[in-house]
Amino acid sequence: MKAYTVIIADDHSLIRQGIKSILAQNPEVEVIAEAADGLELFTRLAEQLPDMIVLDISMPRMNGIDVVAEVHEHYPTVHILILTMHSNAQYFYHVISAGAHGYLLKDDSDTELLTAIRTVRQGKTYVSPQLVAEVTGDMVSAFRDNKEMPVIHLTEREKQVLQLVVKGHTSKQMAVFLCLSPRTVDHHRASLLKKFKMKNTVDLVNHVVSNSIVVPQ
Repeated sequence: MKAYTVIIADDHSLIRQGIKSILAQNPEVEVIAEAADGLELFTRLAEQLPDMIVLDISMPRMNGIDVVAEVHEHYPTVHILILTMHSNAQYFYHVISAGAHGYLLKDDSDTELLTAIRTVRQGKTYVSPQLVAEVTGDMVSAFRDNKEMPVIHLTEREKQVLQLVVKGHTSKQMAVFLCLSPRTVDHHRASLLKKFKMKNTVDLVNHVVSNSIVVPQ
């Protein structure tokens, strides 16, 4: 069987070496390159395309969430496994929405890394055991409250606001990005909640991610 090739992107050398040591236990997985930041990663991708990138979120020059979006757009066949210290579920929603295929925490066990890679390789989404209960609960709630999935028509401005909401921006930040007043942004946010029948922004983000609703980049 052809080896499943991996590039490791993390700004800490010790972390990269640790990952390589764990992956060396599996002869079916081959580490073909390393990168210390997002920009270096794209240099490595131009040289040789892997089957998977094991990627940290917090990196210099280009953060992991932006990297995920770029890789997803330009290299759609490459799997992305996030390996991070961030245990907040919102980070999970952001990277999965951007195009990641799995989310593993750095304090998970060594064997979980191999399990995560195997799961993603099989075409499934991997979630850290530490986040499973929270994420699954959110998805079950979203499904239960939305048994029918009607087509929701959004204006172009609402689509722009929804994209920024999913990325975690505040109304003030959105107002700057979109050259609008904060009050106008709040109006669009209220309209989105009404159209999706959600009570608050957290519920809206959970619903958009768990139902794979495409938000234009």
